[in-house]
Amino acid sequence: MIKNELPKTDLTLSDFDYDLPESYIAQTPIEPRDSSRLMVIDRAADTVSHAIFRDIIDYLNPKDVLVINDTRVLPARIIGTREMKMTAEGILTPSESDAPVELLLLKQRENDVWEALAGPGKRARPGDVLSFGTGFLKAKIEGIGEEGCRIVRFITDKAECETVYEALHRLGSMPLPPYITARLENPERYQTVYSRHEGSSAAPTAGLHFTPELLDRIRAKGCAVVPVLLHVGLGTFRPVKEDKLADHEMHAEYISVTEESARIINERRAAGGRVIAVGTTSCRTLESAADENGILHAVSADTGIFIYPGYKFKITDALITNFHLPKSTLLMLVSALAGRERMLNAYKTAVEEKYRFFSFGDAMFIQ
Repeated sequence: MIKNELPKTDLTLSDFDYDLPESYIAQTPIEPRDSSRLMVIDRAADTVSHAIFRDIIDYLNPKDVLVINDTRVLPARIIGTREMKMTAEGILTPSESDAPVELLLLKQRENDVWEALAGPGKRARPGDVLSFGTGFLKAKIEGIGEEGCRIVRFITDKAECETVYEALHRLGSMPLPPYITARLENPERYQTVYSRHEGSSAAPTAGLHFTPELLDRIRAKGCAVVPVLLHVGLGTFRPVKEDKLADHEMHAEYISVTEESARIINERRAAGGRVIAVGTTSCRTLESAADENGILHAVSADTGIFIYPGYKFKITDALITNFHLPKSTLLMLVSALAGRERMLNAYKTAVEEKYRFFSFGDAMFIQ
């Protein structure tokens, strides 16, 4: 697994806190996608300006390359019942309760084996067997991993359902963050317009602002739009519990950079263009796959890279991102790029200007 050497710091979790009225948390996506607001942080000029997201094209140069994460969110939340339970004596017996148990799939380990969050955990203990739908999908809890994640082996009734993915599309729902309580009428609004490879448990939300038409205009200006892949899992949205940043362990997430994507990004950078990451997931992928000379390499691996102030960026020149939760690793990453005080001041301004926050909220461009 790819990790980074953690920079020394005296910063603590409380250094990344800020006050946010609950009413500022966006509950529904804005229409059209590119009509959200855009805060522009110019580090060289030390200025903050305000625009509409579709105006992002005015801040791009023809030699630049936009790096997008083309992962696609799985309908990874499934609700079933416990069919069999493992007793304290190690005997598998029928469950007497039809109380619901929920799984949130995080990461595919191999074939039909997944890491998942379970709730309530007492109904998903090692040895238990869960049943979903009419029983054409079952899940055996094989063990407990990091942070209480369940290691789950799925069994599908091949006459009803060939694969786990097919079962998820029949049974599952979009795994919206817990701070979004409004009903999502169109599940595609929690997907980017360029999503291709299924495997994420959450959307790379910076990409939600792009429309096909805006991307076409960006390409027509001369900018390249190049995909990389990070399947969003627990590493992206897991809360930090340790006060000292270096004590936090990032959960592994799968990344992939193709030879073609690496070639284009390297060529653009060598020609004087900026590497602009669309979202923290694209940024973490780039920084995981780049060497100390800023050369990007093709890779397919797990990454546990943790970026916070003191980190020296190897290849990311600019970042398009949303507004992130207090005390989150995402806020730490953007603070590493722009500076903690500058970022907290920008967030204070965003509150004063009534920006919309988090997954369905407004955007920021750090250049």
